[in-house]
Amino acid sequence: MSNLVIVESPAKAKTIQKYLGDNYEVVASMGHIRDLPKSKIGVDIEHGFTPQYVNIKGKEDLISSLVKEAKKSDKVYLATDPDREGEAISWHLAHLLDLDLKDENRVTFNEITKTGVQNGMAHPRQIDQALVDAQQARRILDRIVGYKISPFLWRKIRRGLSAGRVQSVAVKLIVDREEEIRAFKSEEYWTIDASLLAEGSRKAFPAKYHGHGGKKQEIKDKETADAILAALQGVEFQVGTVKKGVRKKSPAPPFITSTLQQEASRKLGFQARRTMKAAQELYEGVEVEGMGAMGLITYMRTDSLRLSDEAVKDAAAFIEEKYGKPYLPQTKRVYKSKASAQDGHEAIRPTVASLTPDKVKGSLTSDQYKLYKLIWERFIASQMATALLDTVSADIHAGDYLFKASGYSVKFDGFTVLYVEGKDEEEEDSGALPPLETGMALKVKALDGNQHFTQPPARFTEASLIKTLEENGIGRPSTYAPTITTILQRNYVERDAKALKPTPLGEVTTKLMEDQFSNIVDVDFTANMEKNLDGVEEGKTDWVSTLDNFYKDFAATLEQAEKNMDGTRIKVPDEETDVVCELCGRKMVIKMGRFGKFLACPGFPECKNTKKIVQETGGICPLCGGKVLAKKSKNGKGYYGCENNPTCSFMTWDKPLTDLCPQCGSTLFKKAGRYGRIHCLKPDCGYEQATGKEKKEKEE
Repeated sequence: MSNLVIVESPAKAKTIQKYLGDNYEVVASMGHIRDLPKSKIGVDIEHGFTPQYVNIKGKEDLISSLVKEAKKSDKVYLATDPDREGEAISWHLAHLLDLDLKDENRVTFNEITKTGVQNGMAHPRQIDQALVDAQQARRILDRIVGYKISPFLWRKIRRGLSAGRVQSVAVKLIVDREEEIRAFKSEEYWTIDASLLAEGSRKAFPAKYHGHGGKKQEIKDKETADAILAALQGVEFQVGTVKKGVRKKSPAPPFITSTLQQEASRKLGFQARRTMKAAQELYEGVEVEGMGAMGLITYMRTDSLRLSDEAVKDAAAFIEEKYGKPYLPQTKRVYKSKASAQDGHEAIRPTVASLTPDKVKGSLTSDQYKLYKLIWERFIASQMATALLDTVSADIHAGDYLFKASGYSVKFDGFTVLYVEGKDEEEEDSGALPPLETGMALKVKALDGNQHFTQPPARFTEASLIKTLEENGIGRPSTYAPTITTILQRNYVERDAKALKPTPLGEVTTKLMEDQFSNIVDVDFTANMEKNLDGVEEGKTDWVSTLDNFYKDFAATLEQAEKNMDGTRIKVPDEETDVVCELCGRKMVIKMGRFGKFLACPGFPECKNTKKIVQETGGICPLCGGKVLAKKSKNGKGYYGCENNPTCSFMTWDKPLTDLCPQCGSTLFKKAGRYGRIHCLKPDCGYEQATGKEKKEKEE
C-alpha cells in the first residue's frame, strides 16, 4: 500500500518519516496553503460571513505536487499541528485534494517520538469541524476589524497603520502604563538600617527599624530620621522575641506557552518570537547523535498543566536514580490548569525524561540547547520534593525603639537543587541569622539612615506583558509572540532595553481608538469575545451568529466614527531632540522612514537637513581614540563600534563603561551577563577585573 502523510514543515516530515517506514511518504504543506486574499476583505458579510479563500501566491507548484501525490496514494493522512490552525490547514488540504470530510484521516501527534507517532497513526479521526469553525471565526473577525478600521486610521492619521482585535488592546495596556508613569509623583521616605553583631559571631547581620513605643512608624523625611538616629546613640540593642519555624517551598508547575515565553525572557533574554522558533524546532525534531531524528519536547502551544502518567513515572524514575528517594514528593504532584484553559494538550515537557541537556548539547544549536535545558529542568523540578527552609525572625529592642531581623537557612534543598523560578523584580536576599536568644546583647557595627523615593510602576517587558494578557484573557497561546512582533513592526511600540515603550504614533492611535472604537480596546470586551470564540471551538456556539452579534454594533460604531471625524486629520507629534541642525539652528526631530528612524530638521521644506541617529556611549575607541557608538546590525542585534568606521575597524559586543583602565587609562568594557568579565580592549594592555561571582567565591 502507498500512504501519504501531510505535515506542515520539512523538519517534522523528516522526523516522522523515520518512524513510519517505506510504506509511507511524508511531505510538508509548508504551513497554510489557502487563506483570505490580501487585496480585499475576502468575506461576504451580507451572506453569512462566507469566506472567499484563495490559494496562497507562490504555492502553486507545491499544491500541484500535493495533488499528484494524493491521487497516486491509497490513503492520505492529514497530520498538521494539533491545534486550531493545524485543524484548519487539514480542512483546506481536504478541499484541495478532494478528500471526503467524513473520512477518518486526521491524525495528531502531541510529541514527535516513535510512541507519539505510532499512537497518533493508530487513532485517526474525522476533521473536527468545531475547531475549524473556531479558526475561521477568529480569522474572519480579525479580518473585519483590520480591513474596516485600518483604512479609517490611514485617512485620519497616516498610511500604513493597522488595527487588530488583540494588538490594539496590547498597545493600550502599554500606553496606559506610560500615562501612569508620567502621572506618578515620587514621595520621599527613609529607612534606618542597623548592622549588628551577636556575641561569638564575626559576621554582622542586618536589622530594619520598625517603630517606636509599640507602634509602627513610617519615616517621611531626613529630620525625623536624624532625630531617631540621635535618640539611638549609646542605646543598648538587645534581642527580644525570637520565632523559629519551617517554611515549605513548592516547585513551579511545568511550562505552558505563556510561562515558557516569560521565563525565557527573564532567564535567557529571549524575545517571544525567538523562544517559539527554538521550541518549534525542538518539537518537530532534531538529529540527535546516536539516536537519529526525534522530537525533544511535546507540543509547545498549550495552556494546560496536564501531564501523562507515563511522563510522571519516567520523571520519578530519573529523580530517584539521580538524586535519591528523599527527592521524590510524598504524593503525586497534580497541577490544576486555569478555568479558561482549553486542555487540548499536555504541558510542555521533554519527550524523554532521562535525556538530560548534557546528553543532547552537541546536537543542538545554542538557542535550542538553552531552551531545552530550561524546559527539561522545569519539568523535572516540578516532579521533585518540596524544599524546606528553617526560618528565624527576631524583635530587637533599643530602648523604646524596635528593629526587626529575619533570615532563613536551607534545611532540605528539594527541587531547588535543580531549578528555581525567575522573578520579574529582584527580591531582597535574606541569609541565615546567627544563633539568637532572648535577652542577648548585640553590638552595633553600623547604624545608618537611608533616603529612598517611591518608584513609578515599571514599563512592561515582553514577559510582564504576556503575563498581563494571559491574566486578562486576551489572546491565546498562539497569539502572544505574533502580537508583540506586530506592534513593534508597526512602530506603535519600541524597545528601550528590555522595556516596551509607546511611540508618539502608538499614543495618538490608541487615543483615537479609545475615542471612536472603545470596545475594540476594552480589556473586558476583548476577553469576553475570546470566551465566545472558545465557545465555538467547544461546539457550544454557532460561529456565524457569534460574528453577526459582533458586527451589528461594530458597523454602527464605524459609521458613527466616520461622522464624528469627518474632515479631521490628526498629526503625530515629532520627538524633539537636543541635536541642533547645523544649517539653520533648529532642534532636530526624530522621523520614521523606510529604513527606520533618522534625524530631520523641523524646518522642512525650507531646510532639508537629515542625519543618522547616533547614540554615544561615553566610551573611547581603544584603537584610534574616537567615540564608541551604540549601533545595530542588520538583524537588529546591538553592538558597539567606532565613530570613524570604516577607517577604524573597532567593534565589540561588550558594553563600554565609564570606568577607566587603571593600567593604561583606556575605556573598560564589560561582557554580557550578571557576572560579565570587565576588561580592557586596548592592544597589549591585557587588564582584567575579577567578576562579582569570582569575588563572592573568594570571600566564601
